[in-house]
Amino acid sequence: MKSILISTGILLCTLTSFSQEFIKLPYDKAEEVTWENDEKQYYSNVWQTEVVTNVSAPTMRVFKADEAKNTGVAVIVAPGGGLYGLSINSEGNDVGQWLAERGITTFVLRYRLVPTGEDGAAEIMKLGNENPQQLMKNVAEVIPYSIQDGLNAISHVRENATSYGINPNKIGFMGFSAGGAVAMGVAYNYDEKTRPDFLVPVYYWYDAMPVQPAKDDAPPAFIICATDDPLGLARGSVALYNSFLEKGKPVALQMYSKGGHGFGMKDQGLPSDTWIERFHEWAMAQGIVNP
Repeated sequence: MKSILISTGILLCTLTSFSQEFIKLPYDKAEEVTWENDEKQYYSNVWQTEVVTNVSAPTMRVFKADEAKNTGVAVIVAPGGGLYGLSINSEGNDVGQWLAERGITTFVLRYRLVPTGEDGAAEIMKLGNENPQQLMKNVAEVIPYSIQDGLNAISHVRENATSYGINPNKIGFMGFSAGGAVAMGVAYNYDEKTRPDFLVPVYYWYDAMPVQPAKDDAPPAFIICATDDPLGLARGSVALYNSFLEKGKPVALQMYSKGGHGFGMKDQGLPSDTWIERFHEWAMAQGIVNP
């Protein structure tokens, strides 16, 4: 497939006190997938949150830490949504804001999704009930492109580390649910230029990207999930933990007894509400973030 290079022009945004930029990533044309509708952002009554659907060209929104707080650490964040949508706030922008406030520059990735109509969130719910085999077939067709978007995101951040004020050896990848599947696709397919320096799979959707043996040079990983995840994802997180443990890799598993699925930055009045604080503590203990 011939690479379609999209300019990496930067649009400055002043929505918050933190510098934010919007970046278009280069990507290969998806020969087997066709998007007929434009990318769309809206409030989903089905998911009760803001979503983005029908992404056909990957982009990133940057939450850049100010110079006074900058730790030199970066995280690329892949929101979840079954590859039919992105939970753009709770698993994206809110994460970016929290991390930027603590000196971690964050890149919220809008990776390519399954082509949908007016309401991708409603479509995946309907298909999941009526034809789950077709749902997974659609996911399988698109996820290789989603993973490539993740790899290209790391490459872009590393190549432009100086301009972002980032240490090129401290670039992590965090993904939620389907975004966790993208994160692990990155973890199983990187090369020298696209290797993440740490991984944070959050209620990782292992049906879309099955657990594999960790690579010999696999980075440290912090795995997060809830035992009562209604999609049964706790087992996959435990298996993922064991796969890293068997290779002798630095790995931690934060498993909550309650939390359900898709908790992200939502306030449920549960210990799982503080998962991001546990990640921050782990990153400091691991020496990724300096206290």
